[in-house]
Amino acid sequence: MKIFNRFGLHLNPYVSALSAALIFLFVFLGVMFTEAMKSYFAAIQDFISYNLGWFYILCVGFYVIFVVWLYFSPYGRIRLGPDDEKPKFSYMSWFAMLFSAGMGIGLVFYSVAEPMTHYMKPPVGVPRTIDAAQNAMVLTYFHWGLHAWAIYIVIGLALAYFTHRKDMPLSLRSIFYPLIGKRVEGTIGNLIDTFAVLGTLFGLATSLGFGVMQVNAELHYTGILDLSLQNQVILIACITAAATISVVSGLERGILYLSNINIVLGFLLLLFVFFTGPTLFLLKSWVQSMGDYAAQFVHLTYWTAAYKSETPQWHDWQKNWTLFYWSWWIAWSPFVGMFIARISRGRTIREFILGVSLVPSIITFFWLTVFGNTAIYFDLFGGGADQIADAVTDPQKLPTALYMLLDKLPLASITAILATIVITGYFVTSSDSGSLVVDMITAGGHHEPPIKQRIFWAVMEGVVAAVLLTGSFTHS
Repeated sequence: MKIFNRFGLHLNPYVSALSAALIFLFVFLGVMFTEAMKSYFAAIQDFISYNLGWFYILCVGFYVIFVVWLYFSPYGRIRLGPDDEKPKFSYMSWFAMLFSAGMGIGLVFYSVAEPMTHYMKPPVGVPRTIDAAQNAMVLTYFHWGLHAWAIYIVIGLALAYFTHRKDMPLSLRSIFYPLIGKRVEGTIGNLIDTFAVLGTLFGLATSLGFGVMQVNAELHYTGILDLSLQNQVILIACITAAATISVVSGLERGILYLSNINIVLGFLLLLFVFFTGPTLFLLKSWVQSMGDYAAQFVHLTYWTAAYKSETPQWHDWQKNWTLFYWSWWIAWSPFVGMFIARISRGRTIREFILGVSLVPSIITFFWLTVFGNTAIYFDLFGGGADQIADAVTDPQKLPTALYMLLDKLPLASITAILATIVITGYFVTSSDSGSLVVDMITAGGHHEPPIKQRIFWAVMEGVVAAVLLTGSFTHS
């Protein structure tokens, strides 16, 4: 692999140049031909979801089976690094960085919006009923649970194994060494890493778009800033600047500290809603929903709506939800997988699988239950949730759903500010960890790329997010 080492840079010139050129081309086309690009991407999305949706579902189901098999196999005892090496990060710091990088902004954005949407407009059954409420939580668990983390595990574990056990570069090309051998160091390897860069940037930019919409929604809610596209682009610029400062600080300082702060503040917000909301109902529904999720796990994993796919309602629902999520997680997998591999040196494969799948999933389920089921409770049992219902049925108001929920609880003005800080924190940690990963890919797998490269990719990530937001390419 050729590395350019001049002018304070350390990069693979082919991957860096090709990735930058393609991203600049996308930015140019997105700015100059916004409507045409929007229609073009919508047509591609429709084609893929209708003709290849079954393949996405089959692949994700295979990932889950493979991860379960690997956990119970003798390979689970293999350590990701020398046999006597100990993990660099504590469990608390490890989980904090896993959660911040793997879910972060999207989970906050959809914590109220998705359960309420499935409750208001279920794919099956009658809206706004007890059955709709139960199914809404199961579907939300399905999209945010073990399937998403199984995708991350497959990529992250392969990267961690070849990097920490085989001393290969921390780059996606290393995974393909058993298949194509030394050719990973040539043109094929460069193309693999280029696709990894593009997938990471666009996957992250989609998530950052959700985050900035929620930040703008809160600032509008408190009367500080109008809700507009222009203000959202300005917010992207401001938060990208903060992410740039964090990524320059490095993994052990900026990203680690921010991840730990995010977990603490997010946990405080979670506890507040839990104790001021319908606490007993939330505990019961959490346990019941996990049981329902387990009971329907296989059915949901391979459900393709085959006998209803000719009906536009069913096709649109699966395209807009399940296939959107599977595509999103797959696009994120080079970033999250590489980041997880970077912070997991010294752990065994079994420890890696358990820590990356079960712990984040259980925390995610509890988070979704507290926020989503509190909103459903207010509507289902007479507390009144018309504002929340109105927000989730209007794409323009969707980012305000969380704030509509907080408004029904005590100290709404304080918790709204706390929620915005949490969202901003996840925005920054997702952006800076993503920028670090992209920089490592373009630097040929180097663990500590030069600062000027980190700055470049952090800025590029913000630019792509702004273009996607401007073109309304993000999911709604």
